[in-house]
Amino acid sequence: MVNGQCSMVNDSYKTITATSEGYYTEKRSKFLAFAHHVETVDEVKQLLADYRKKYYDARHVCYAYMLGAGREEFRANDDGEPSSTAGKPILGQINSNELSDILIVVVRYYGGVNLGTSGLIVAYREAAADAIAHATVEVRQVEEVITYTFAYPQMNDVMRIVKEMNPRILSQTYDNTCEIRLAIRQSEADQLRNRLSKLL
Repeated sequence: MVNGQCSMVNDSYKTITATSEGYYTEKRSKFLAFAHHVETVDEVKQLLADYRKKYYDARHVCYAYMLGAGREEFRANDDGEPSSTAGKPILGQINSNELSDILIVVVRYYGGVNLGTSGLIVAYREAAADAIAHATVEVRQVEEVITYTFAYPQMNDVMRIVKEMNPRILSQTYDNTCEIRLAIRQSEADQLRNRLSKLL
């Protein structure tokens, strides 16, 4: 792992930038899908409460979410549909698009005809896929923040490294003792740290 070539570190992830909607209908059942950018479970809970209130007359409000750059925190909920026919297909769409920090809610209005388990799986999957298809997806970097304290005469050396490695400068104070806070891609953080430590 010399020179910070940590290709094993996955320091970027895909998410959506704004709310998008999708729609699917089958045998008069309507499936309204909504995709949201979320970063916490509290946001998820608030949105779900809002949807349940807004669509109080719907038969089911099913959902799935995925959180975190490493995509470790997720949940799928069938809200009374047969097990694994709703939340799981929604989560499947999130996974196949490799998205994170996303909540997809699918509201179902029952049309009077049972769709069967395979019909439900298709319906929830297609509604979720339609919401994703209408979303703007962007790649975000996972960054690490490095704070470095140094003596004023070292300023040129520090700024040379900053110019070469191009981290974002979050803050800087120049006095007898100087301090700079830098944000850089996770995979390059060790290299930046090593280069700065060699200046001491």
